[in-house]
Amino acid sequence: MQLTKHTDFAFRVLIYLGSQKTGELSHIQTIAETFTMSRSHIMKIVQKLVAHGIIKSVRGQSGGIILAQPMHEINLRKIVELMEHTLNPVNCDEPVCLINKSCQLKSVLQGAQLAFLNHLGQFTLADIVTTSVRTEVFWDVLKS
Repeated sequence: MQLTKHTDFAFRVLIYLGSQKTGELSHIQTIAETFTMSRSHIMKIVQKLVAHGIIKSVRGQSGGIILAQPMHEINLRKIVELMEHTLNPVNCDEPVCLINKSCQLKSVLQGAQLAFLNHLGQFTLADIVTTSVRTEVFWDVLKS
């Protein structure tokens, strides 16, 4: 299963925020520049993550964004399920597939997808924000 850019970018935002010092606010523009991503795309992702209580947005001149939950509570499967528009592994309806009634492919792919999601469900943001990831995210800051 290949994740959409929307989900990929959501993970990058979360990894960036998880790499920050505790309590330190981040700015969308900085995250966009760090990962060479569109600021407007990041804003849409941040809005969704804020709406679901995963990150917190602080308004004002000294505002920014920060994780709203501890990293060990942010489950990777939940992020995929939140960010992906559909989790159907194959679309048999548009255009309508000739063998839809007898085809076994859909159930095979759904089983594989369930295994994928179950595997993701074993991990949290804390598992993927390692010291080496933090170093890479903030390499430019560290070498100055």
